[in-house]
Amino acid sequence: MLPSFFSVVSVYGGYLRRCFNAAGLTSEKMDVDEETTVHFWGPKNHRSEKPSLLLIHGFGPMAIWQWRQQVQFLAPHFNIYVPDLVFFGASTTTSGDRSEVFQAASVAKVMDKLEVKRFHVMGTSYGGFVAYHIARMVGERVEKVVIASSGVNMRRSDNVALLGRANLDKIEELMLPATPQQLRKLMGLSVSKRLHILPDFFLNDFVNNLYSENRKEKMELLKGLTLGRDDTPNLAPLQQEVLIIWGEHDQIFPVQMATELKKVISKKTKLELIKNASHVPQIEKPREFNKIVLDFLSSPS
Repeated sequence: MLPSFFSVVSVYGGYLRRCFNAAGLTSEKMDVDEETTVHFWGPKNHRSEKPSLLLIHGFGPMAIWQWRQQVQFLAPHFNIYVPDLVFFGASTTTSGDRSEVFQAASVAKVMDKLEVKRFHVMGTSYGGFVAYHIARMVGERVEKVVIASSGVNMRRSDNVALLGRANLDKIEELMLPATPQQLRKLMGLSVSKRLHILPDFFLNDFVNNLYSENRKEKMELLKGLTLGRDDTPNLAPLQQEVLIIWGEHDQIFPVQMATELKKVISKKTKLELIKNASHVPQIEKPREFNKIVLDFLSSPS
């Protein structure tokens, strides 16, 4: 058994940061206005001959835990920008706004201050909500959009159904696990492989180091969502080309949401389903995921 002071999360977190550095990214913090500071990873040297790509993480651990294999694969092809959303990692605000629209505006200000004129954007899960709003906000500056495992067309009834699948009463019990049992439940819905054999001390390390920070504010983020409040999706179509990429066995946002989203998010939409994957195909099936994304972003518009 590992000694009580040993943290797998701390050790692996150091490895993830080294991977980002080795891919040519550096860790930075920026005051985007008087209230909000955003931490992000960006290229040490922005190369004008390469297109730029903005990666938006989902609800859960900070960005390095969600995009490692995409950063390593895509960095030779793109100037990669990977922010931590507000209240994740070192990003914070004194503003009382907790909507995903506010998150989108904060990230867009980073790209403004960095003077990145045009870029692609990819978001997973909650990050897909943010990516959708960024594409709407800045218009033609966003070239192409990738929505991964993200029910941007979510209805109020979808949250009710999700809680039913999880056998829980409150969404924060699922998305912000406070015990090994709750984390095991989230992982069971998010990953196609069964991970019930993971011991409690291992899961406690994840709960204490990745889910305990800013819990109050993150609960407010869940309650502050503007998408999914109504009984019918209220979605303005995007003008950009959109790739929807989804795990075939997603139990957070079931695959029928992807087929419905394809009909409404844009007139120029492609849907790709990844077999033997659930809610995090970028982690479960990185090679297939990365190839699909690179082919889409590299193809002529």
